[in-house]
Amino acid sequence: MNDFNANVIEEFRANAGKVGGMFEGNQNMVLITTTGAKSGRAITNPLVKLPDGDRIVLIASNGGADKHPAWYHNLRANPEFTVETGTETYTAKAEFITGPERDQLYARMVEIMPGFADYEAGTDRVIPVVGARRVG
Repeated sequence: MNDFNANVIEEFRANAGKVGGMFEGNQNMVLITTTGAKSGRAITNPLVKLPDGDRIVLIASNGGADKHPAWYHNLRANPEFTVETGTETYTAKAEFITGPERDQLYARMVEIMPGFADYEAGTDRVIPVVGARRVG
């Protein structure tokens, strides 16, 4: 894990889900902990969520890079994972959203955080959209 993510994770946990810096005031931060597809290790990543009814939506933008983020590959291999939001922690199951629903959800994320339009413009890949529903 890089120092930037480690610092965001530490700050998130110390402040009931609130972080500063470039994420100051963003109420849609979550931490997800996936199981490594190859390593089997628990790996935590800070992400921005899109609330969507009884689920949250995650965008596998990887900052607009030409490859999917590791957490996306981990969810493909092991779709159950942990979500931390504010002071709540729960188990969720990933659902991989495609087609028109994927496009609509991505457009909603762009409305909230316009930088996601730049991510999409900067790569030839279709950026995956992942739903997360609480288990149990």
